Amino acid sequence: MTTVVTYGTFDLFHIGHVRLLKRLRDLGDRLVVGLSSDEFNSVKGKNVIIPYEDRREILLSCRYVDDVFQENSWEQKRDDLQRENASIFAMGDDWIGKFDDLQDVVKVVYLPRTQDVSTTELKTVISEIQNEKIRQIQSLASHLSRLIEKL
Repeated sequence: MTTVVTYGTFDLFHIGHVRLLKRLRDLGDRLVVGLSSDEFNSVKGKNVIIPYEDRREILLSCRYVDDVFQENSWEQKRDDLQRENASIFAMGDDWIGKFDDLQDVVKVVYLPRTQDVSTTELKTVISEIQNEKIRQIQSLASHLSRLIEKL
């Protein structure tokens, strides 16, 4: 049995995540995901929108994912790979070269990311929508304030 292990945050689950998980699963018989905890994401400077338990449930509901465990630090990968009896460690190609030191225990593979979709971009769009709504409310409040002054 070929076990593939990957890691990620998988916040705001989107088509890029689905396509990556499918390609990862196609590499082996079993796909296990190390899901970054909310605390570890803070250490990494990431603000997650979806809490860990919800992100875990989403991943477990995906037909390509066989199991999920919690990632709490950068250093745990070697132990995780051995515990899971992994044959392949795979990540998106934005991590090329970062995990080559694990090649003594597994085959390390970097897969291309889905073009034109990312959680960061989604968060930017959401933030822009929020900011536009705030501007609209401020404009309305200013307009109402002027009307009240005239009364």
